[in-house]
Amino acid sequence: MTAALVFVVAVCTIGVSTLVWGTVAVARLLAERRTSPRLLSPSMYFRPAEVAILIAAHDEELVIADAVAAARALVPGQNVFVVSDGSHDATVERARDAGATAWDLSPNRGKAGAIRAGLQRFRIPERFPLLLLLDADSRPRRDYLRTGLPLFTDPSVVAVAGRATTAADVPATRGGRLLTSYRERTYICTQYLHKFGQAARSADAVAIVPGFASLYRTDVLDRIDIDAPGLSIEDFNMTFEVHAKRLGRIAFHPDCAIAETQDPAVFRDYSAQMRRWSLGFWQTVRRHGIRPGLFWTSVGVFATETVVASLVLAAVVPLLLLAALAAIASRVLSGPAADVAEAVAAALPAVPFLVGLLFVDTMMTVFFCAVAPRRPHPTMVLFPLLRVWDAVLCLRALLAALGRPSDGRWKSPDRRSVAQIARADDHDGVETAAFSRRSGSGRGRTVEVGHELSA
Repeated sequence: MTAALVFVVAVCTIGVSTLVWGTVAVARLLAERRTSPRLLSPSMYFRPAEVAILIAAHDEELVIADAVAAARALVPGQNVFVVSDGSHDATVERARDAGATAWDLSPNRGKAGAIRAGLQRFRIPERFPLLLLLDADSRPRRDYLRTGLPLFTDPSVVAVAGRATTAADVPATRGGRLLTSYRERTYICTQYLHKFGQAARSADAVAIVPGFASLYRTDVLDRIDIDAPGLSIEDFNMTFEVHAKRLGRIAFHPDCAIAETQDPAVFRDYSAQMRRWSLGFWQTVRRHGIRPGLFWTSVGVFATETVVASLVLAAVVPLLLLAALAAIASRVLSGPAADVAEAVAAALPAVPFLVGLLFVDTMMTVFFCAVAPRRPHPTMVLFPLLRVWDAVLCLRALLAALGRPSDGRWKSPDRRSVAQIARADDHDGVETAAFSRRSGSGRGRTVEVGHELSA
């Protein structure tokens, strides 16, 4: 019975979706290894000069210049546009000084509203065939377009989901390093074990084209309800719109279109961001509902599993506390009270719950360390607690999504300017460099991915 309960808890916390899409991802990798790369004609995909980059920013004076510089390393300076969404700081001035065309939008409309306004203001769909949506705290790698543009060789592809990775800038505090390391593990697991499989040609079930750094064909933007009312974030909704209106396929490959993002290093900001992301997901599911088709079935299964996993994870801590109190009471009390406490302690399945949770979490960390690659660190034992907190935030967001709608306005987490960033020691620098080499793709790899697109 104990072993069965451990298995059930493990399955509930990892989800069937992870097993299914992870298997599809492995199949894609095996298929790519069997295929010989062939050269692509340069005319088969777009050039960097045909890409516009749009950055919606709100009070981002500390990081906007770095984002513009990273953008200008990819495309001509006149292709970089910034919409300052009602900023109260020097975001516009910093963006212009860095070489972008910047517009001070007032009053602020939220990120989705700023994107829509920027598209119209700068006439981007009329002037450019492709658009890269970039967050102010994101920095695309220099090979972002070289690896991402070949994915558009398939004319059915209307969007390329950028691959997120935590910026190599290391927070100064131990708590900040814990949060960013945990976030990087989340990126690795979700993108390799979910999104890579979902992007297979036979599936086309990618649930989110992240708004931090992703590409769209501009000729589909007028059919996407970018600033749909009542949503806290736009990227889930834009992705669901692509599927709902059958606009085309969404491509993703972990070796392509990689961008670094500055994740929150303060627990308050981390919690606010996670709640906002979860709220955006539940609001989008509520807006679109579940329809016939593989994508919608996948979303429905994932949403159900998310609720179940969140309930299980949220129950772990109170269950352990109650079991511990009952065990202590059985030793401290005497007579019938002690017998009752002992019976309660024996009836509570605290140990199987804990073992199932720790087993899944350990497997996730092992996978993360192998793919990144990273060496295990003692602070990783705290990752299960962060998963429990994520579950609580997810459930709170689900309840909030059933209430009043959002207006899409947001407050960015505390940013770290270059002067505020504490660099990692030499050992961490070696690991970061190794990860960059592993994650980045050379020209040969670009050709292979561009040719295959998906298994």
